[in-house]
Amino acid sequence: MLQARYGRFLPSFLRRRLMIVEAVIDSSVRSLANQIPNGTRVLDAGSGEGPHAECFSHCRYTGVDLAIGDRQWDYSGLDVIADLTSLPFPDGSFMAALNIVVLEHVPEPVRVLREIARVLRPGGRLLIVVPQQWEVHQGPNDFYRYTRHGLEWLLEQAGFPQPNVQPIGGYFTLLARRLLNAMNFFQRGVGWLVFPFVAAMSGFLALLLPGLDFLDREKNFTLAYVCVAEKS
Repeated sequence: MLQARYGRFLPSFLRRRLMIVEAVIDSSVRSLANQIPNGTRVLDAGSGEGPHAECFSHCRYTGVDLAIGDRQWDYSGLDVIADLTSLPFPDGSFMAALNIVVLEHVPEPVRVLREIARVLRPGGRLLIVVPQQWEVHQGPNDFYRYTRHGLEWLLEQAGFPQPNVQPIGGYFTLLARRLLNAMNFFQRGVGWLVFPFVAAMSGFLALLLPGLDFLDREKNFTLAYVCVAEKS
């Protein structure tokens, strides 16, 4: 995607404004990492290329993935290649776990969450992010989108009672992201002739629109959900 490709070149304040999901993921991961004592065992379930590993340099970080999500990714840094429904760790091995935009890619999400719960100690924390309004990606391994109610139910079934699920943005943040997505359709053929105009207008509106999110009080129009849950 265009945002992922060029977002890293933007100034940090613009990147946070235009790429709110990525910004919330980064701040949530760092917040969890800052609360974890040195030497704590941390599981990154579905770690991909390991973008969050550096946040846990003070911990015993373990990145696990099945390594089938994206053919262009470099999976050489994985600690373990494994199916998330059958993790090769004893019960209670970890004190914290991550599952960041992974649950939409597994056919049996409740089995994955129960397996994560199994390898967590009682009281262990799970940071999870799932998409709600998101384009198809990493096909054909893209199966689900989640409402807050669906995520709460899955977590409770897996042994994470009373999870606090929070939306990432409301309707106007969603609209801003969709405007940025529009640029992807003007990068071929004659589309390049109007691409600068589309990019300028989309970028300008995408900067302004999130400021109107206060009008969407229920946040039923949202890009994704973030949750920190504790194993009972």
